[in-house]
Amino acid sequence: MIEKIEDELSSKKKMSSIEFVEIKGKQVSLETLIKSFKKLKKEKKSKKKFKTKATQKHAEAQALKPYQAELLKLQKYLEATGKKMIILFEGRDAAGKGGTIRRVTRYMNEKHYRVVALGKPTEEQKTQWFYQKYIQHFPQGGEMVLFDRSWYNRAMVESVFDFCTQKEYDDFMKGVKGFEKDLVRQGTILVKLYFSVTKAEQAKRFERRKTDPLRQWKLSEIDVQAQERWDDFTNTKYKMLKQTHSHSAPWTVVRSNDKQQARLEVLKVILNTVDYEERDAKLDYSLNPDVVISGAREIEIMEAQRTKSGKFIG
Repeated sequence: MIEKIEDELSSKKKMSSIEFVEIKGKQVSLETLIKSFKKLKKEKKSKKKFKTKATQKHAEAQALKPYQAELLKLQKYLEATGKKMIILFEGRDAAGKGGTIRRVTRYMNEKHYRVVALGKPTEEQKTQWFYQKYIQHFPQGGEMVLFDRSWYNRAMVESVFDFCTQKEYDDFMKGVKGFEKDLVRQGTILVKLYFSVTKAEQAKRFERRKTDPLRQWKLSEIDVQAQERWDDFTNTKYKMLKQTHSHSAPWTVVRSNDKQQARLEVLKVILNTVDYEERDAKLDYSLNPDVVISGAREIEIMEAQRTKSGKFIG
């Protein structure tokens, strides 16, 4: 309709010398009238886009709810049995770890879970046993603790940016499997998640953080250098997976270019880890193999990339 009016007005302007029309007793120029119609058209398009996005977000939230309800049953099971659970969220910067943690804990009983995100070590902590600052946050019976980055900082960020010595790195890589084996042997349920995005998607998310005032706080100096050090992080990722993936504490790699799909799959991974009671048998707990990959399979994929192109891709 708007296009038709625009065409007619434009046609009249070309075909006659009339420059003004009378609307409700006022003289309005054809040029002003056409601009008004264009503005109205743009506003309608913007509203439609906003409505579509809001509808999509609502649908995504609804898709997660059945699995979030299952997490409450899992929590209840942990509390009843006195079991302890630790979930590690590791991976690339801007890979969606924080957003996924928020979806995991959205409806959980906050009395029985904690999210731990530790900063750089203090001078006192530097003199302590490396794991000491993490152990003080470990769960008690019936509790779940989610680490937003964990002791694997030493294997990734600290190693890439030389925040630790070579000896400290080597000691960690030699000892972490034994440390985790003891945790699991003594009854702790340990889930290790590595979030992976492509270099292009990471760049896109960083750009959004730069331009969105509500997200600028997320952009750190480490983030700024993440793109430049992409290959360094990729090589370090391979070493970490290769040396720390084990039967007792395996890695699960999550392809998180699609944030919504990654969040849904992570909920399933967590639920599949524990054989809790009153599980809803009608839900689909099968994992999407395009999104969730075992650490062992990721190692194979990366080695195939290196054989084919001479380097790891991501």
